[in-house]
Amino acid sequence: PDRPVFLVNADGHGAWVNSRALELAGVAADAPDPVDGRIERDPDGGPTGALHEGAMDLVRRHLPPSGPDRQVEAHRAGQQHLHELGVTAWSDAWVTPAELAAYQTLADVGELTARVTAALWWERDRGLEQIDDLVAQRGATHGERLSAGTVKIMADGVVENGTAAMLEPYLDPDGRPTTNVGLRHLDPELLTAAVVELDRLGFQVHVHAIGDAAVRDALDAFAAARRAGGSGRRHTIAHLQVVAAEDLPRFAELGVIANAQPYWAQFEPQMTELTLPLLGPVRGDLQYPWAGLLAHGAVLAFGSDWPVSTADPLRGVEVAITRTDPEHRGAQPFLPEQRIGLHDALVAATRGSAFVNGTADSTGTVAPGMAADLAVLDGRLVGRDAVAPADLTVALTMVDGVIVHEAP
Repeated sequence: PDRPVFLVNADGHGAWVNSRALELAGVAADAPDPVDGRIERDPDGGPTGALHEGAMDLVRRHLPPSGPDRQVEAHRAGQQHLHELGVTAWSDAWVTPAELAAYQTLADVGELTARVTAALWWERDRGLEQIDDLVAQRGATHGERLSAGTVKIMADGVVENGTAAMLEPYLDPDGRPTTNVGLRHLDPELLTAAVVELDRLGFQVHVHAIGDAAVRDALDAFAAARRAGGSGRRHTIAHLQVVAAEDLPRFAELGVIANAQPYWAQFEPQMTELTLPLLGPVRGDLQYPWAGLLAHGAVLAFGSDWPVSTADPLRGVEVAITRTDPEHRGAQPFLPEQRIGLHDALVAATRGSAFVNGTADSTGTVAPGMAADLAVLDGRLVGRDAVAPADLTVALTMVDGVIVHEAP
């Protein structure tokens, strides 16, 4: 009890802290909720120690910072883990200046063996004035395998704590509508202004949008950028947990990439105990509409959101085609009408991801003239001896013809 404690939830959208941490941060019963977060309170109004979204920063700002050597060490370890899973390139969707400096250090000493798209972090407590800083960060980034031409904007939170922005209110435990429609981390007008200006400056914009209102806000912002004479960047919306049916065609119409995390589309305790009761059956059936997006012509790119969930692309591919947990293959599939075929899932995990990262002209397909960015599996995905994707492991990973991982 005498040591301050800050424990981040697995999804990064909440934290648990103890009384000592609240005391040091000055978070008492009269502390107001920040505009982009919520302090959970007991019946008397006192903070319980659960902090959602932006409320985490009330305590997080007091944490001792990680030094640059620690940042480089973390990037090096993460890179090796991803190579072991056959990953040759990725988009890092939350890159602070310190983290970008660590990537640059690896690139400068020749230790960046992957292709990295660094998504610069949009600070929610600042406005358009931060764009000059983002331009400067992009300009200072160099190296064949490191780019910083993307900006990541968090439009909302997550369903499980009632902070994803919804078109209609959440339900209470008895199935009755509440007054809570979640949190918009950016006012729609500011989101639109930011997207239009970033697009004008040649940035790709990567929007986190979980709720159907946040998805619509992002699509509206990208539509405004097109009307303003958009630059044609490969803008993308990530997660897409709840998407209104009328918004599915807009991805192809606007050229917005559907940035999907296929591993999440399954029945598991978080879905059954937390998500579905808050959404109800009608909205619950709108989740993770991979087949619907493809049917309307959208470009689908698969990612993992690691470390929120496994970084293993093969596990994600299997869930995309089965909508069940690979650990429980006989279980009830989650919205089986949204399953997609193995070919489409592999394309989303390879060519689709290369496209969203801006490298589809040289990576993402196995063809003459393309870079030798390859993952060799220990069995077959197709044919008579085919093995379920999640049962395969990566025997070898290669980037530009150089082996970066080889299994024992």
